[in-house]
Amino acid sequence: MESSSDTFGKDDSADAKLQESRVVTEEEWLQKWETNNIGFHNEQGHPLADMGHQVVGVEISESALKDFFTEQKLSFSEEPIPGIPGKLLKSTTGNISLYCCSIFDFTSTITGKFDAIWDRGSLVAVNPCDRERYSQLILSLMDSRCHCLLATCLYDPSKHKGPPFYVPDSEVKRLFGKSCDITCLEKVDGLAERPKKWGLDYFWEVLYMLVLK
Repeated sequence: MESSSDTFGKDDSADAKLQESRVVTEEEWLQKWETNNIGFHNEQGHPLADMGHQVVGVEISESALKDFFTEQKLSFSEEPIPGIPGKLLKSTTGNISLYCCSIFDFTSTITGKFDAIWDRGSLVAVNPCDRERYSQLILSLMDSRCHCLLATCLYDPSKHKGPPFYVPDSEVKRLFGKSCDITCLEKVDGLAERPKKWGLDYFWEVLYMLVLK
């Protein structure tokens, strides 16, 4: 689309302010899973564990985590998480550990730091007022050699209140630029049926690589 350069090149500060007061409560988030109102959800999973990795996930909805194990036909065990509210759901194969808790209760003291982080649907789901807190958490979880893939989206925030929230390039740089080298890997036209139903006429999916300086 020829208009893409205009979308990426314009001053986005005014657009970013349109959603800054928007707050999605924990109850709203859980209700989205209960009613299957999960436009961010992909039926096709990412094959991380199949590639031999030890995979850790964090999600506050217990039903979402149990649905994952059911969909993947994996048996799992449950146990409390020492020190914080919530529970750990772990595959019997031992290579998938999903923590059912608030992301802001999750720290490196629970699992240690990570060699790789895949943020798909997390930053864009965090309330705008919590982004600073969230980015500091992600930075605290990164090992010195960690590579973090960060997916964001661009659209007209006057037409959709989020989530997923509008996160422009300037916001990524504000949150992570002091600590990380940031590379934009791709910008893909994601205007599929879901964004169209939200009333959007453009929707770009942007993928970044973050590496600690």
